[in-house]
Amino acid sequence: MTATASLALRTKLTPTTTALTAATAALWRPDGLRQRYLRYLAAMHPLVRASVPLLERAAERCAELDDPGARRLAAYYTRHAEEERDHDTWLLEDLAAAGGGPAAVPHPVVVELAGAQYYRIEHEHPVTLLGYMAVLEGNAPGPRLADRLAEATGLPDGAFRTVREHAELDGGHLDDLHRVLDELAPAPARQTAVSVSALHTANLLTRLFLSLAADPGGHP
Repeated sequence: MTATASLALRTKLTPTTTALTAATAALWRPDGLRQRYLRYLAAMHPLVRASVPLLERAAERCAELDDPGARRLAAYYTRHAEEERDHDTWLLEDLAAAGGGPAAVPHPVVVELAGAQYYRIEHEHPVTLLGYMAVLEGNAPGPRLADRLAEATGLPDGAFRTVREHAELDGGHLDDLHRVLDELAPAPARQTAVSVSALHTANLLTRLFLSLAADPGGHP
């Protein structure tokens, strides 16, 4: 039996799990967590702010292609853009509730995360964005993380909306992404491009979390 495209992608990502899990654990360790959480929110804001423009550009590129599969993919990206709209505002509200504010300059790894996708959308194929999305949504906050963070940091409940909402939303989003990928059944070369995008994203996300975990600085 031939493996589905989504199963092939999950298999390719399996070797990245150990390093990313360790980086996540370092990020959320108890010591210094209050300030580290502020840095996390400040780093994630520009990344989340890039989500809707990336999805909209990917949908536009799909519409430029003479390919029925690309048209289905455009519809998915357009729908998902609406689901992600204004989530960057949640992060600003979380930062304000925590007594922080947005970073003056985006974290360089965040720029690389989003920038790599613009390159792939323009110069490879918009389907590659699925690899990026699979990693981000596959590593969403756990269902109890917001409560743990609130207890450990002493920050008000209003500082955790983004973590709470994404813990609820992203599991369903990931299932939807896998379903779309399987329906598209990309050709082997396109599947490889999706996997490369995903592997690059997993590596960068690991680097981002390790950087935030190691930074001893104060207010973001």
